[in-house]
Amino acid sequence: MFTPQGPTARELTVQAFSSVERGYDLLASKFDATPFRTPDLVLSAVTEALRPVGPFDTGLDVCCGTGAGLSVLRSLCAGRVTGVDFSAGMLEQARRSHPKATLIRADVLALPFAPAFDLAVSFGAFGHFLPRDQLTLFRQIHASLRPGGLLAFPLPAPPRVGSRAYWTLLGFDAAMRVRNAVWRPPFVMYYRTFRLPDVRDRLTHAGFTVETRAIDSLGHRPDGSPRCRLVLARRA
Repeated sequence: MFTPQGPTARELTVQAFSSVERGYDLLASKFDATPFRTPDLVLSAVTEALRPVGPFDTGLDVCCGTGAGLSVLRSLCAGRVTGVDFSAGMLEQARRSHPKATLIRADVLALPFAPAFDLAVSFGAFGHFLPRDQLTLFRQIHASLRPGGLLAFPLPAPPRVGSRAYWTLLGFDAAMRVRNAVWRPPFVMYYRTFRLPDVRDRLTHAGFTVETRAIDSLGHRPDGSPRCRLVLARRA
């Protein structure tokens, strides 16, 4: 599916009925040939939007997967760049693309770091965390940042109600809820559980000061609002 190098429908089905960790281990070798990998256009836009906010020394890619976000950190950080993920398969792919990065297998809800990083980023991973776990995740990232450190991530605008994208995401989330109600282990991936007002509140409760900036290079919707915002959460 997607491309000749991508996973087959059967492989995606097997992945969907596995746990999140096992599913990504199975998908890892073909992940970069799927639409699930963050597009280079978004990575470049975030890099340029963050450049005036720096400089940064050390960087952390949270749920780094195959390492797409590590390229952002390497462009922005003068010092050590680290990626953390719980999928051994995804980390193996990241190691091939970023041999100089420090890659650590760990549960991001229990990060093994002292306050050591100036910049943390994450791309496309927050749908894997139920709302009740998001505050824990943000607190773990907060504890891993130095005072003044920054957590940054892009947050696309929600699709217009009634649009094709709206019904597609609604249908996907509904299918995942049915799947998780009747099949174990669960596979947590939801597209409609990470809304900006809720995210802002949880980041604030975790100890961050929060601002958002439009990523103008990614365009605007017909009403003039940005298609994507950059969330900047700073440890005081």
